[in-house]
Amino acid sequence: MKIALYQGPGRLNDIQACFVHLGEQAAKAKAQGADLLLLPEMYLSGYNIGPEAAQRQAITAERLAPAQEAAKSLGIALAFGYPEKVGGKVANAAVLIGPDGGVLLNYRKTHLFGDLDRGMFKERGMDFPLAELNGTKIGLLICYDIEFPEPARCLALAGADIILVPTAQMEPYEQVARHVIPARAYENQVYVAYANHSGAENGLGYIGLSSICGPSGAVLTMAGTGEEMLFAETHIEHHAAVRRADPLLRDRRPELYGLLADKH
Repeated sequence: MKIALYQGPGRLNDIQACFVHLGEQAAKAKAQGADLLLLPEMYLSGYNIGPEAAQRQAITAERLAPAQEAAKSLGIALAFGYPEKVGGKVANAAVLIGPDGGVLLNYRKTHLFGDLDRGMFKERGMDFPLAELNGTKIGLLICYDIEFPEPARCLALAGADIILVPTAQMEPYEQVARHVIPARAYENQVYVAYANHSGAENGLGYIGLSSICGPSGAVLTMAGTGEEMLFAETHIEHHAAVRRADPLLRDRRPELYGLLADKH
């Protein structure tokens, strides 16, 4: 599977303009042979927009039709973040749309980052679901989620081959992009695609440094700090070979890890 990853500024507080922009980026990715395009966290609205704008911009999953139509017309899968309306609350959500336009997976961020997240999002996810695309099992996490070992490990133990991570990683957290993301790929022996914003929103500066990492922890491609589209291939055969050579998941000793579930 060929993954494309878009890093860029998006269109702030203008969902319709973002749908148009998404279609343009999807066409560019498809022209380069991509099977799937990943875009950043809260892509449809911008991330640093505050509680009132998040409430105004929030939409239900049923209003993703323009993205579904773009996916179907181009024959490409799409994954991106958006503010999801859940009753009277807002969730920081990400969706995976298949190349036939169907919604394969809708995920809500499980770990909220500081006052910025907690001010905007009152609805959180409670699980780590998987979807299948072209025989490949795919999971979604959002930004801060990947900074905890447990969510990625839950997905890996459930059989994930690829973890897609829309993010809005800001200054000064370069260590996450440069070190944590390759480590998550290595320790779980999965492909990890990490799509960040670039530029700034309302004074919040983004670091860029989006990447796609392989199951051996190798950084297959990494962006700089500006607008960019990355591409990388995933290979089932390579994935299987990595797990045969170093069976990290098989050699675990879960009976020793009880403290991981304790509430401290």
